[in-house]
Amino acid sequence: MKFLRNLLASIFGTFIALGILFILFILIISAVGESEKVTVKQNSVLEIGLETLVKDYAPKSDDPFEEILGLSDEKLSLEKILNAIENAKDDAKIKGISIRSLGVNAGMSQVQAIRKKLVDFKESGKFVNAYADIYDQKTYYLSSVADSIFINPIGALDFKGLSTEVLFFKDFEDKTGVKMEVVRHGKYKSAVEPYLYNKMSDDNRNQITSFLKSIWNEMLIDISNSRNITIEKLNTIADNLLGRTPELAIENNLVDEVLYYDEYTSKLKLASGLSVDDKLNTISIADYISTGKGRLISTAPNKIAVIYAQGTIMYGEGNEDIIGQELMINSLRKARKTKGVKAIVLRVNSPGGSALASDLIWREIELTKQEIPLVVSMGDVAASGGYYIACNADKIFAQPTTITGSIGVFGMLPNISKLSDKIGINAEQVKTNTGADYSLFEPMTDEFRAVTKEGVEQVYTTFLQRVATGRNMSIKVVDSIAQGRVWSGVEALENGLIDELGTLDDAVAYAAELAEVTDYKVRNFPNYKFDLEDKLNGFPFMQSKEKLLIKEIGLENYKLYQTLKHFSEMKGIQARMPFVFDIQ
Repeated sequence: MKFLRNLLASIFGTFIALGILFILFILIISAVGESEKVTVKQNSVLEIGLETLVKDYAPKSDDPFEEILGLSDEKLSLEKILNAIENAKDDAKIKGISIRSLGVNAGMSQVQAIRKKLVDFKESGKFVNAYADIYDQKTYYLSSVADSIFINPIGALDFKGLSTEVLFFKDFEDKTGVKMEVVRHGKYKSAVEPYLYNKMSDDNRNQITSFLKSIWNEMLIDISNSRNITIEKLNTIADNLLGRTPELAIENNLVDEVLYYDEYTSKLKLASGLSVDDKLNTISIADYISTGKGRLISTAPNKIAVIYAQGTIMYGEGNEDIIGQELMINSLRKARKTKGVKAIVLRVNSPGGSALASDLIWREIELTKQEIPLVVSMGDVAASGGYYIACNADKIFAQPTTITGSIGVFGMLPNISKLSDKIGINAEQVKTNTGADYSLFEPMTDEFRAVTKEGVEQVYTTFLQRVATGRNMSIKVVDSIAQGRVWSGVEALENGLIDELGTLDDAVAYAAELAEVTDYKVRNFPNYKFDLEDKLNGFPFMQSKEKLLIKEIGLENYKLYQTLKHFSEMKGIQARMPFVFDIQ
């Protein structure tokens, strides 16, 4: 009896403790919510800093616990940034924009879209100024749109042209006995080159040089128009590093004035119609978005659905960072069945991935086109599998700096047979049939290579057929611009892989034109699920896995970790961009 009494007392005590903790938790949530409420004050300057990761689509979770507990990864939505700048144009409380960023964590096409929106903002008559202690090239490209550009007296400006680097592992493989067995189609399909050679092939060097020059030229055109410097002079500045000091930057018209941040703040006050003794109110782009300015208000009954396909393509469900055929197919079906949706824009930002998943998405796009118009807008990258799911659209838009094409296929398997021989491991197989198979511990047989090559060729042939049909080209013409080659948006327009250079807004406007509607609003897809169990893996710190890893190993190493993780998760034949690149 005493035992039961103690047991019941313990149970009741536990419930009471949990109840108290729950009440305290609710009070904390309420307090946090009240303390972090943001308002736009009179005479404010909108401050644009893009150190936080910018994604094409970064929907806010409907679950309040995610943000309050700090479980959501820090990110900014490109769509909301552009909408915020558009809203700021007519917001009487916003006097102007200040670009101040320690770096730009966004792709080149994303930066170009933001820059274009700032050009449009300036037509309102409001000012755009920029300040930085140090300008890297991407930050300067964004900042060059400003009416006036300022730099710290002890600062620096990096303006030297674009470059990228590819690592080669062939000698490492020979020394360690760990290698990758490769089967590919496409002389430019250079994702596998590092495992086959110890230096870059001429074909690969030519394609990288070509699209880097194309992107660089787009940057120069924009900078030239804003700064009134000829493209020839800008290349001379880059060749001779004539912007490396504040003095040289002033001399070559890259910046307008050298001053400290407090002096810059005084200039912002004067530009806002204040005196230097008045208080300057600034609001960050993230806070401005949080007040509701990240969306455009419309009561139009008609809708244009924008479906975001961002990340590596992998067979399965998919999420915010991975394009899975299940999520894409469901989004396409839901969009075309949603009341008021008159057309769809598929926003693609992907280097490709699983050929099977790509084809399944392609098929659903074919079915969707039978019901409503479907237009594609390409972001930073829409290559290989990313192009596969775009090629059959009614019309394809890309930005000049988009990386696209890469119509090629490869298969890749790890092999440690030489290493196992060196360290004394012998693997013996027993099987019931004689069909070709593969072992990590044995050299790839000719029979297995032939079977794999057959699969790669079949996928490549299908890929060519999909593109030829979608783009109304002959297979011979498609093959001549395929072979795994990567193109910039400008080059893709020239060879017929896309129809027009333009932003997501341009694609949406054209989709509305196809649907014959003039008054419409945008509805975004997909809706991502919030996985509380996954997000709570970071306890007791209540941080997301991404935040913890970035904090421990740094942003650059985290990007490398993500790349290795995605490669380890690949299954089946891949229609993927030739390489992972980071343009500097």
